[in-house]
Amino acid sequence: MLDMETKIFNIISHGGDAKAIAYEALELAHAYNFSEAEKKLEKANQTLVKAHNTQTKLIQAEINGEKVSMSLLMVHAQDHLMAAISEMTLIEKMITMLKKIYQLEKNLQGKG
Repeated sequence: MLDMETKIFNIISHGGDAKAIAYEALELAHAYNFSEAEKKLEKANQTLVKAHNTQTKLIQAEINGEKVSMSLLMVHAQDHLMAAISEMTLIEKMITMLKKIYQLEKNLQGKG
């Protein structure tokens, strides 16, 4: 059971870290520091992959006939990972929008 709890906490921890790093990227993008924002997004995605890989191993274990116990903690981990994936997707879209806004502002300033 301890190994399962470790895997569950791995999903929670890496998912939460990835989401936090993505929000740091969004703050950088709000300051129009897009190069640093992109670096943060890359780091967030690398961190998210760690959580996703743990989830995938658990799914593969279950497919291979191993008993994977479903607990409230496991449900929480899955919910946490799903939220991280969703929020990171939205943050990436928001950063794309901020880039377009920045370019539009730049173009308008050049015409004024």
